[in-house]
Amino acid sequence: MGWFTRTKEKEEDKFKNLEGLWVKCPACRAIIYKKEVERCWKVCPKCDYHFPLSVEERIDLLADPGSFEEWDRELMPADPLKFVDSRPYVDRLRDAQAKTGRSEALVSGECRLAGNRIALGIFDFQFMGGSMGCVVGEKICRAIDRAIDFCIPYLLVTTSGGARMQEGTLSLMQMARTASALARLHEVGLPYVVVLTDPTFGGVTASVAMLGDVILAEPKALIGFAGPRVIEQTIKQRLPDGFQRAEFLLEHGMIDRIVPRKDLKTTLGVLLTYLTPSKAPIPS
Repeated sequence: MGWFTRTKEKEEDKFKNLEGLWVKCPACRAIIYKKEVERCWKVCPKCDYHFPLSVEERIDLLADPGSFEEWDRELMPADPLKFVDSRPYVDRLRDAQAKTGRSEALVSGECRLAGNRIALGIFDFQFMGGSMGCVVGEKICRAIDRAIDFCIPYLLVTTSGGARMQEGTLSLMQMARTASALARLHEVGLPYVVVLTDPTFGGVTASVAMLGDVILAEPKALIGFAGPRVIEQTIKQRLPDGFQRAEFLLEHGMIDRIVPRKDLKTTLGVLLTYLTPSKAPIPS
C-alpha cells in the first residue's frame, strides 16, 4: 500500500501545480491559458472581453516604466457619521485596507505617458466598489491643483459604484467639489481626459466621469447612473439591448471614442501631445 499512497500524493501535487494556469472567460466561456491572457493585458484572445485590471496593472499599462510617483498616500478616511448598517463602517474600511493594501479607493500621482508628464488618478474597484468618499474627492482636488501648478494635464481612469453611502451627504459633496476643481483646470487651458472602464456608475458618472474634454471608454464597459434593473423597474419598460454599454453611449454621443486596451496608451499619448499647451495661460 505504501507505493500506491506515494503515487497518489504525487498526482495530487501535480494537480495542485496546474491550478491557476487557466482562466475562464465570462463572456465566451472559453478556457484560456492564463499567461496568454496576461500577455494581452488581460483581454480574451477569443472574444476581446476585457478582464478587470488592478491599479498596479493600470499603472504598468499607462505609465512609462519607473515614472509613476504616488501622491497623498498618507490620507486616511474617517467615520464622521459613526455609520453602521449590517456592519460598522470602520470595520468595512479596515477590511478594504487589508484586502487592497492601500488607504482609499483612488491612487493618485504623476507619471510620464509616452513621454508626456501628467497627473494620474486610478480608481480601485476592489476598495469598497471604488466608491467616492471624502478622501477620494480630496485626492482628486489635490491632483488637479498640482496639475495647474505644474502645467500638466490630468488623466482619470474610473471604475466605481458611485458615491459612498456610509459617508452620506459628505460623499455627495465631492461631486460638486471635484466639478469645481475641474472648472479651474479648464480655466487655465489644461486638458482633462477620462478613461471609463467597467463598471462606472452613480455619483462618479454624474460628476468627474462625464466632465472630460475627451472621454474614452474600454469596449463593452458598463456606464450609467442607476443600474439597468432599477431603471426597468422604475419606468416599467424593457431597455434596449446593450443599454448603458460603451457602444450604446458612443452611438448616442455620450462618449468620444471606444479604445481597445492594447491601443490605449498610444491613443492617449497622441491626444496628450496635441492637447497639452507648452505654457498654460494664467486665469483671469
